[in-house]
Amino acid sequence: MTHLTTTLPLEGDYTNSSIAANAINQPVKRVGILGGGTAGSTIAIRLAALGIETYLFEKQSSLINGPPMCHLHAGGNLYREIPDEDCVALLEQCIDILRLYPHTIDVRPTVFAVPTRDAGLPEDLLPRLDILTAAYRKLIEQDADNKVLGEPEDYYQLYSHAQLLELSTREQVAKPSCINEWMIPVAKYLDLNKVKFPLIVVQEYGWNIFRLAASAQLALAEYDHAHVFTNTEVKQVVAVDCTDCTTADHHVSKWRIEYQRNTSQDKDAKTTIHSPESIEVDYLINACGFRTGIIDDMVGIDVTRMVEFKSSYITHWGESGGQLPEIIIYGERGTPEGMAQLTPYPDGYFQIHGMSKFITLFNDGLVASTKDSAQPELPAQYVHYIEDGWDKAPLQARSQQSIDYVAEFVPTFHSARTVGNALYGGQQIPGEDDTLRVADVSLYAHLHYARAENVKASSTLIAADEIVNELIDMGIINDNVPANRARYAHQWAYLLNTNRATVDQVAQDLAEARGFPIAMAKVNNSICDALINQPRIGQSPINDINKAKG
Repeated sequence: MTHLTTTLPLEGDYTNSSIAANAINQPVKRVGILGGGTAGSTIAIRLAALGIETYLFEKQSSLINGPPMCHLHAGGNLYREIPDEDCVALLEQCIDILRLYPHTIDVRPTVFAVPTRDAGLPEDLLPRLDILTAAYRKLIEQDADNKVLGEPEDYYQLYSHAQLLELSTREQVAKPSCINEWMIPVAKYLDLNKVKFPLIVVQEYGWNIFRLAASAQLALAEYDHAHVFTNTEVKQVVAVDCTDCTTADHHVSKWRIEYQRNTSQDKDAKTTIHSPESIEVDYLINACGFRTGIIDDMVGIDVTRMVEFKSSYITHWGESGGQLPEIIIYGERGTPEGMAQLTPYPDGYFQIHGMSKFITLFNDGLVASTKDSAQPELPAQYVHYIEDGWDKAPLQARSQQSIDYVAEFVPTFHSARTVGNALYGGQQIPGEDDTLRVADVSLYAHLHYARAENVKASSTLIAADEIVNELIDMGIINDNVPANRARYAHQWAYLLNTNRATVDQVAQDLAEARGFPIAMAKVNNSICDALINQPRIGQSPINDINKAKG
């Protein structure tokens, strides 16, 4: 069982399975993962399940603590500018990650609207949606348990102006059970004079960061081979076994991670700084998110990348009348008329993105690496926000601006109030294209080093798979391991001992510890309930949610 901020085993003091490996003259291999975000945590789950001694280091007090996320991009329909093949990749990745973390999903559709001020047309999106529908149908043909977004023919639906006028006369349903019922509040609250028709409704669900953090924590606790170090700062990584170290094509086969743990008993207690410690690992994985460049500099890798500071804002709207779908109003990114995104949570809480530079984006928030360092340097103010929290005045100002931004299209949203919370952080972007939305991992076999560079959290499991394949090629992992076959059958052992109530409790504890409303750790509609209740032919959904543990 993993213990947070545990101590490292002494040399030779391994788990029983590790001792067994030594007994047959197979030395135990260790992998170090720097960063406990979605990428680092998912990779750690994948490796620990294969019996690799996996050491995960996270500076914060808990796993998966940013940047802002709220939406399962099952088709990438938020992004009109990305190619169709990237949208299909996002669809595949989202279904894959959903089956690893089913208790993180809130089942509700997303409504996409093109405003009248926009040059685009709703019809421009239809060819892509047909491609995505065909791709989803093919995934279901390959594996019936991939049917997690409903029926393929229901992946998207169109609503005319006349249909919405008719729906606006109906009484709103507190808990919708069909698409028409989901669209009643849209018909009532959206200013239909400011959007083009048809509106597009897509089965892109909500993805809850608190429940994702809880699921990762619970999953890692199931594996004896997972060693999780929160409240721990990595100070340095040093090549131990290195040949031709003075040349560009040098080889490294072992790394030393030097780290320091910081602990406190509660939020009011004084932090205890422990003595520096270190461990040697056979493979090093950099999953430091927007700080990956710091480790690249230590390793000696010259990389071009960008980092963008972004923020979304938490509000409360007591007049929503029940559950709403997510609402997207398209717009050109970075302009005063950028995309607006209204994401619902239980009990009247809403998260708002406004892709303009006075809400989610910032004038100086996008920075690039230089010839001297792989680490882009964010302005000190944004680093302060990430490490210490937002200053009250600018947070209040931007939160109110986000309400006003949404209220342009949802007039009654003017009555929403700010609650002094935001979800924010730095997002890494490999290369020089700030519209990039699909990326996973870079591998350096000669250095026994990998760098996760996920722009979207949904690609983290694919990144983990690529690292596993690399470790198999290097002889660090045996490819004929039942747990590796189980991964591709989407059989995750932790789900046998984890249900919705378990995730609820841990997620609510995390939300409270991070200063967010407890309601934001809940979901209105569990994917597990939805899949168990839907009619199916063939296999049961997500392997019966591992015997209906949902």
